Amino acid sequence: MQIQDIHQQFTAAGAKPRHIGRMTRAWLLGRDISIGRRQQQAEDFLPLSVREALPALQASLNGLVRLRSEHPGADGSARLLVELGDGQMVESVLLPRDGLCVSSQVGCAVGCVFCMTGKSGLLRQLGSAEIVAQVALARRFRPVKKVVFMGMGEPAHNLDNVLEAIDLLGTDGGIGHKNLVFSTVGDPRVFERLPAQRVKPALALSLHTTDAALRQALLPRAPRIDPAELVELGERYARTVGYPIQYQWTLLAGINDSQQEMDTLLRLLAGKFAVLNLIPYNSLEDDQYQRPQGERIVQIVRYLHSRGVLTKVRNSAGQDVDGGCGQLRARAELVLGRRRAERSVPGAVPAR
Repeated sequence: MQIQDIHQQFTAAGAKPRHIGRMTRAWLLGRDISIGRRQQQAEDFLPLSVREALPALQASLNGLVRLRSEHPGADGSARLLVELGDGQMVESVLLPRDGLCVSSQVGCAVGCVFCMTGKSGLLRQLGSAEIVAQVALARRFRPVKKVVFMGMGEPAHNLDNVLEAIDLLGTDGGIGHKNLVFSTVGDPRVFERLPAQRVKPALALSLHTTDAALRQALLPRAPRIDPAELVELGERYARTVGYPIQYQWTLLAGINDSQQEMDTLLRLLAGKFAVLNLIPYNSLEDDQYQRPQGERIVQIVRYLHSRGVLTKVRNSAGQDVDGGCGQLRARAELVLGRRRAERSVPGAVPAR
């Protein structure tokens, strides 16, 4: 469902633009749409026809997403398994310091080899209303002042819906433009469309390596842009909007944590308006990929930071609950599959 579909439902009930704005803002804040500013009741600001339609309108909004399960992390985060209206599931993450990571697709077509989401392929796009509904849902639990589009999916592959969601969140949603973070593997359309938007989000670019051949192997269906060219495109956007590019680098032991990689990275980012986010891989024992040892991570941060590259370690939220993006959904789908199979076998013991 799209945002315009929600507005059309409001209009069909007799709402005028001012009523639509008030109800939309209430929804985005995680409140009942019958509550206006300063806790006004519906009879104070909504016409009778809209008040009579409120139960159906609220039910339509509530049906966009629902919380399937919550998995709190020791770091103050909480991973949310969110069920969509058609039964498909995505993940959102409540981040420390009032942040939220949202999904833009069910699955993903890029196929990053270190990403659980990519293993399922792309199942479907999320509508713009389903994207912002994740924010409305999260705000029932805690304040959300920053939204990052780094959950399931490649936002550039659902560009129109993501940009529509960003526009609404940056206006009626009350979120500062630089606190809306668009993450991408580097689709060229992003660099054409984002500068022309009313709400210009911050940009996070998935770099992961300075070697073009290795990047193609790690991100097999990402656009074939040389890392140096990607950095130049990012720098141009950063200077346009006035806030730095975030470069994402998932640290994989023995693959992209070498001294040669770090030296080349220094040359690429020298003098750039940028922040490097090192993300140690959220590995399990039997994974093909592993995170570097803690000592090596510290060495890398010190080396880059001391040479002028602002470097931060961004551990995946909720690592203590094995909550790497896509893992919750994968486990839930596995359980559902087992239950379906058991229902087809007489006398089978249900999975727990």
